[in-house]
Amino acid sequence: MTIPEAFDSIRPFEPEELPQAYDRLLADKQFVEVLSFLYPGVPVEAVAAKMRQCRTNLEFQKTFCYTFLEQLLLKAAKGCDMDTSQVDVEKRYTFVSNHRDIVLDSALLDKLLIDAGFTTTCEIAIGDNLLSLPWVRDLVRVNKAFIVERSLPPRQMLLASKRLADYMHFAIAQKNENVWIAQREGRAKDSDDRTQPAILKMMAMGGEGTPVERLKQLHIVPLAISYEYDPCDFLKAKELQQRRDTADFHKAPGDDVRSMQTGILGYKGRIHYHCAPCIDEFLDTVADTPKSELFDKVAAHIDSEIHRNYRLFPANFIALDMLQGDNAHAGKYTKEDKETFLGYLEGQLAKIDLENPDGDFLRERMLTMYANPARNQLLLSGK
Repeated sequence: MTIPEAFDSIRPFEPEELPQAYDRLLADKQFVEVLSFLYPGVPVEAVAAKMRQCRTNLEFQKTFCYTFLEQLLLKAAKGCDMDTSQVDVEKRYTFVSNHRDIVLDSALLDKLLIDAGFTTTCEIAIGDNLLSLPWVRDLVRVNKAFIVERSLPPRQMLLASKRLADYMHFAIAQKNENVWIAQREGRAKDSDDRTQPAILKMMAMGGEGTPVERLKQLHIVPLAISYEYDPCDFLKAKELQQRRDTADFHKAPGDDVRSMQTGILGYKGRIHYHCAPCIDEFLDTVADTPKSELFDKVAAHIDSEIHRNYRLFPANFIALDMLQGDNAHAGKYTKEDKETFLGYLEGQLAKIDLENPDGDFLRERMLTMYANPARNQLLLSGK
């Protein structure tokens, strides 16, 4: 299989490119420091030898990423599973999911796909805003990530979007890979999970035929990702106050790195992934929809599948009742559940380092993060 040169700047590394990528990584002082943190007491030479034994990206993922995630879940979670009953492990899909964690949303999906019996993981869409360090860019491309180019002038952005869409279609049709992409650019800070129609418009720039035929060629599966606790909730609340208080607020250079570290290492409680049925059949029902309405309609369908399949935990109902000032959902949690959540909430709020923290605003924002998934599911069911 020949990969078009047009994809060279955004695609994952091919197997023959891995040795050079390993060499660059192992020559980078910061990457070596990361290895020392991840593998305390293990000589770097031993890790390097193991890396060089990985002839493919999938071998690298199974050797390093899978085992790392196994160990991480033992410390930072209370179980992690995925319902794949609505998909066929022999087929390839584009998983479109809600977005909570910068790193783990897609990383855990890779592990869960292997556990479910898929013979490959997925290629991961990642924004270039997270790849300012050369070694990080190399590492994600070893780990089957392809790059979403952002902050370009309008004409270049259009060309970049077309290249991205063409690559996603190529990965599914020619490389026989799965693909993962978040339903929106950036994480939903308030957990009100909504698909941006622009993401779907971008996807329909690749492939052939009508917009519906092009979307069908990607075999989109809405994927609901549920974390009982979001370790980054306090960082998201902090950012929301900063955006409220500072008109030209921009994240500091280290903010994304801190979010990545906190999201990976922080406690997440129970984790559940749920695959909805592939939307190919649904797309047949909207084939005659005017283009001006089509992407909104498809986005709404993906949203309803994610909301329906989101696994709600006691914290979600407790937060909703607290915001509403009632006990409408008290049957969904115990007194102990509420005491646990309140203790967790206060602990997270105490971590927020702002010069003038607005306690009421921050508490309301954090409660909203946990309440919105319940709101959306209840609204869908008419309750």
